[in-house]
Amino acid sequence: MNSTWFRRFTTAAGDGPRLVCFPHAGGSATSYMPLARMVPADFDVVSVQYPGRQDRYGEAPFTDLAPLVEAVAEELAHELAADPGRPYALFGHSMGALVAYETARLLARGELPGPQRLFLSGRGAPGLRTSVRYDLYDDADVLAEMRRLGGTDQAMLDDPELLELVLPALRADYRAVGTYRWRGGEPLAAAITALVGDRDPMVTVQDARTWREHTSGDFALKVFPGGHFYLVDHIGQVAAAVTEGLLADTAAS
Repeated sequence: MNSTWFRRFTTAAGDGPRLVCFPHAGGSATSYMPLARMVPADFDVVSVQYPGRQDRYGEAPFTDLAPLVEAVAEELAHELAADPGRPYALFGHSMGALVAYETARLLARGELPGPQRLFLSGRGAPGLRTSVRYDLYDDADVLAEMRRLGGTDQAMLDDPELLELVLPALRADYRAVGTYRWRGGEPLAAAITALVGDRDPMVTVQDARTWREHTSGDFALKVFPGGHFYLVDHIGQVAAAVTEGLLADTAAS
């Protein structure tokens, strides 16, 4: 993949199924490096790099989910068209779950085959009622939320110079999530695997189960010990769940 939107962290692209990964709010493509190195070597794992972070720091981050999804879907469609026979799946955590889901919906309207499966982690399905207005969070609110959820080097949160680098993307992502509204629509044909930590302060197991309503295909729910960033401590089990789902879908196709 030559696009500025995607990163690959393995030495070579395998010839097996492709897994496209979408980071959480404030996250970058490198958050999926451990997963890329845990799945079978023939998998082609690529991570989305949103603008406004790491090597794309000089680009303005998106503050609205819709244009972000449109940009990712356009770039991904171009890459998929260059290798049309390869099966693929999408993995998204937290905000990334929403971006992955809406990207799949947009791709489904095109001519290219859609993903075989969506792995949607740390997030309930669209339409769940919430009183949290993330778009109204100021910097103090965002930092307090990061401390509450974990998954971030806490020392970084106390370093003014590092905060100056990461806060613009965090502000933008929280605004994008806070202003997102579910517009309704038909369930996806792609299978869905929902993943959640059993002590996630943001998402209950029942919330994660609501993704069942958004697929006309198979549905699986994987519950792991831990909080919102359970996958940091259980990356081997997450990789096993991804491998199981992808191999089953590939065998059935």
